[in-house]
Amino acid sequence: MSMLTNITGSSSAIDPYASTPKSKSGALDQSTFLNLLMAQLQHQDPLNPMEDKDFTAQLAQFSSLEQLNKINEGIEGLNSSAGRQDMLGAVSFIGKDIRAFGNTVSKEGTSITKAFYELDEPVSDMYVNVYDSYGALVDTQKVGARQAGSYEFQWDGTDFNGAKLSDGTYTMAIAAENAKGESVMVYTEVSGKVSGVSGESGIPMLRLSDGRTVSFFNVKEIVSDGESSNTDDSDA
Repeated sequence: MSMLTNITGSSSAIDPYASTPKSKSGALDQSTFLNLLMAQLQHQDPLNPMEDKDFTAQLAQFSSLEQLNKINEGIEGLNSSAGRQDMLGAVSFIGKDIRAFGNTVSKEGTSITKAFYELDEPVSDMYVNVYDSYGALVDTQKVGARQAGSYEFQWDGTDFNGAKLSDGTYTMAIAAENAKGESVMVYTEVSGKVSGVSGESGIPMLRLSDGRTVSFFNVKEIVSDGESSNTDDSDA
């Protein structure tokens, strides 16, 4: 009879699982392992007792299980500590203006947040598409040719017909191609002042003053008022 069969087999008249439930994760913990081993010893066939080598092997398996549990506890402790450090780091951003990887802009009256984009190579043509919170395309701005570099884009808050749109959060998507007609990857960034921090799925999220949120890990830099990039596309 194999070691695995000795522990988990159903040949015994007593079902050890009836009184020794698994852990929440579904895996056998140390207590359950010992309960199973004791149940096996108590209900083994006197005419066919467990051999010494089988018992020794199961004790070795228990020792390995104990070591793995300690390693898991250590990893969980490290993760918890790292999570607290990340949250403390995120809190230090409150009240500061940041720039982070993202693609949302906020409109409130005549105030519209700026967006930024970066080109790794020259492009011969480029368009900025703007979508509302429902995913509907509301405006397209033709930017045209640009050299490689970092740029700033200021949307005017109007739709295709020049009508002013309602306040809220809008998503920006950029389509660009080079002289060969090949698509070019465009990296977009957003900016804003951090007003709060929240934890979502273990990830610190920075809440901006206009209601948008960005991941703490997506922050690229802390910027000062009046800082600008290479080119302003507000007239695009």
